[in-house]
Amino acid sequence: MKEKKLFKDTIKCLDKGFVRLVDYFGGDDAIVQAARVSYGKGTRKVSQDRGLIRYLMRHRHTTPFEMVEFKFHCKMPIFVARQWIRHRTANINEYSLRYSKARDEFYYPDPEHIQFQSALNKQGRSGKVPKKLTDKVQQYFHEISERSFEMYQELNEAGLARELIRGILPVNLYTEWYWKNDLHNLLHFISLRSDSHAQYEIRVYSDAMADFVKKVAPHAWEAYQDYEVRGLRFSRIEQNMLNQHLPNRVIDDILEDLAYQVTATLHKNKPREDHELYPLYRKQEGHDTEDDFQLKWESGEIQTGNVREMREFKSKLQSL
Repeated sequence: MKEKKLFKDTIKCLDKGFVRLVDYFGGDDAIVQAARVSYGKGTRKVSQDRGLIRYLMRHRHTTPFEMVEFKFHCKMPIFVARQWIRHRTANINEYSLRYSKARDEFYYPDPEHIQFQSALNKQGRSGKVPKKLTDKVQQYFHEISERSFEMYQELNEAGLARELIRGILPVNLYTEWYWKNDLHNLLHFISLRSDSHAQYEIRVYSDAMADFVKKVAPHAWEAYQDYEVRGLRFSRIEQNMLNQHLPNRVIDDILEDLAYQVTATLHKNKPREDHELYPLYRKQEGHDTEDDFQLKWESGEIQTGNVREMREFKSKLQSL
């Protein structure tokens, strides 16, 4: 059994918060094992583990990714936690203000993150705020936080129920929790909360968890970046526009390049004799003459890749 690598890093977030990976179950190997149980012996021919993981991500076979789990210890302002908890697929155990006394720990935004309400995004912020107004915002944050905590302490010392008096504390008070989620749903969380449109204060936590995912499941993270973050999907309307306006010669040129790349990849994976290369290229529906094929083949400029992925791309182009 592969020995689990422990990651003891604690990533600082905001002024007093953090994300720490407490434990995890599985990684790239767990994804592959789950997939091979499901699909049987045939998947052993899908190159190596990386190729299988990329195939699963590309075709949205999500169940194997759910076999990997992460348990985080996180500390964040309450208003961040309230956004965070909208992702209902996780197991959570939060610091209890009914049972435990509140701590004097509040989030105070840095000046560069104090901005005006965005005119274009009702949930966002934008624009530089004059220093005088920035100073006033920071002053109010401190005054309200400090005064509310003084009142909380006074009522707590008088014996009032903590479950009630916690209500006077503002939402920039820090809380913390243990948060456990599987990789599939964690990647969905990251796709939303690490997006540039997400609120800055939750984005830093999402980015911190993403750093741990990269370490635990690097092949899965690479596939997620290639197919989900940087990949594109076209609607039926968009495909029709491409079909109407994209010259056929452009598609034909790409298909010709794919024929060369598939041939080169097949040859790399299983070397052929020289006289077998042109028939192999023709089998990939390449249309160059044998002389032109030899010239391009000898140029050394033909790229290789994943045969299955290139053939899927070819099928998409031919459908336009």
